[in-house]
Amino acid sequence: MLVVTRYVVPEEEAAVFAEQARGALDALRERPGCRAAVLGRAADDPTLWTLTTRWESVGSYRRALGSFEVKLHAVPLMYRAVDEPTAFEELLTWEPDAGLVASEPARAPDAESAAPEGSGDR
Repeated sequence: MLVVTRYVVPEEEAAVFAEQARGALDALRERPGCRAAVLGRAADDPTLWTLTTRWESVGSYRRALGSFEVKLHAVPLMYRAVDEPTAFEELLTWEPDAGLVASEPARAPDAESAAPEGSGDR
């Protein structure tokens, strides 16, 4: 699972944001199932940032979000994120030790219309 959150940060807030993002990155990378964590800044626009993490599964990511350290350090930062989808299935990956690996989509065919029973969102 790949999680990409994007941020628009005024240049005068960059140092404070970078410090907060480091705390979020540290909290996320220490959770079980986190495979990688990267803080990045656009080469062509210093106001555009990204925090990208890779997870063993959607479950490990969701459990990480429930931990105290992540709630303390990462969730407040996420409130600054651009409002767009952030979690993505990894369908084709390459790693030096594993080579190229294709995965079947895990998303249910009725994911757009299905809701938990009793939720009223059908």
